[in-house]
Amino acid sequence: MAALSLPLRAALLLSLALGTGVAVAQKPAAMAERPAPPAAWTAAPFVPLWTGTPPGGGFRPVTVPADSPATFLRNIDRPGLRLFRPARANGASVLVVPGGAYDFLSIGNEGVEIAERLNALGYTVYVLVYRLPGEGWANRADVPLQDAQRGLRMVRTAASKDGLDPHRVAVLGFSAGGHLTATLETDFAQTVYPARDAIDRIDARPDAAALIYPVIAAAPPFTHALSAERLLGKKPSAAAIARRSPADHVTATTPPTFLLHAMDDGAVVPDNSMAMMAALRRAGRPVEAHFAAEGGHGFGVGSPTLPVGHWVETFDHWLQRQFAKTG
Repeated sequence: MAALSLPLRAALLLSLALGTGVAVAQKPAAMAERPAPPAAWTAAPFVPLWTGTPPGGGFRPVTVPADSPATFLRNIDRPGLRLFRPARANGASVLVVPGGAYDFLSIGNEGVEIAERLNALGYTVYVLVYRLPGEGWANRADVPLQDAQRGLRMVRTAASKDGLDPHRVAVLGFSAGGHLTATLETDFAQTVYPARDAIDRIDARPDAAALIYPVIAAAPPFTHALSAERLLGKKPSAAAIARRSPADHVTATTPPTFLLHAMDDGAVVPDNSMAMMAALRRAGRPVEAHFAAEGGHGFGVGSPTLPVGHWVETFDHWLQRQFAKTG
């Protein structure tokens, strides 16, 4: 095999750091033409979730569309956490879970931008780079939750080591990442992988959760079709659908939850958040819900000209109240 040129070796090393090494190795020319992820993303320290092969091997890279933005991550064979530290920590940590229909991870508006906003408020932020269930992994419906449980445990471990409060750890997810967040907050104790080390003995229950335009339903009429297909396959059984319908799994142990949805969201209809709100109310769990007239889908931190552009501050006030009640 011919030796790789210096630029190609550099591109390959960068890709390995981002968990996309296979795609680059197979299609170096195509990948070379693609823009790089945001500098703030690549500058953020990366901490892998797993030593060796993640649970449920079988990764198979997919073809990346030529027009796919650099902020849409696919071919994630090396899941992990991107760490964004604030200038002055407030003692709390937030695990951010980007969306992308379980087809990609949207690391711009639902990763870097929200991390920067939360950093400005003093939160230590970890963005979860989780595996995508349609990329060959065994037990596809469990793969994202495996990474989310492990990620939450690692954030709590880091909080203890870094002088932060391990009992002030929230999780915040967008769209399909909101589905994963809702799954984590309801099924944090579900055994989806064999324990590997002491970290896996740590409680994976978040102390609070925020669901931003989340997918909640796993079946029609309210689900997001691509998210459900990528997670469960083309023809899931009724049992598989029920297992990944988080509104049906709310219990007395589900943490306080913050919900935000735009009523004009045509991609993930607001009935999803309404269903989760109703389930939380039936279980007597603390819930705060905001439904804006405008905003559509995928607004991230939101436009400052619309009410959805001010939700981060509202979430901050809510979260501080929750932590004060449990502190």
